[in-house]
Amino acid sequence: QVQLVESGGGLVQAGGSLRLFCAASGLTFSVYRMGWFRQAPGKEREFVASISRSGGITYSADSVKGRFTISRDNAKITVYLQMNSLKPEDTAHYYCAATGAAAQTTLSRRWEYWGQGTQVTVSS
Repeated sequence: QVQLVESGGGLVQAGGSLRLFCAASGLTFSVYRMGWFRQAPGKEREFVASISRSGGITYSADSVKGRFTISRDNAKITVYLQMNSLKPEDTAHYYCAATGAAAQTTLSRRWEYWGQGTQVTVSS
């Protein structure tokens, strides 16, 4: 059974930083592209960032470029999201996801596995 478990969320002031963690189990981690999505109240789930199987290629949404960095450690079966210069509009529930698709996709329906998410709240 595949499990993705997120942690690291919390309350932070604008301009602050948080690091999210996603621990995976039940899948061959190194063959899955990993990603982060987020969903704010009343809004659709949106793509944040993704990372290739080897970790060599990353993609980020324009809204987080230069502030968020995705990385992975295949030995630790963990993916990270370093979030700096946080803004109130970054407030959302953040989800870790995995897909076996070879190509990068921002469409949530193409991601096979999802965690329960972790809440990030940025105060102004």
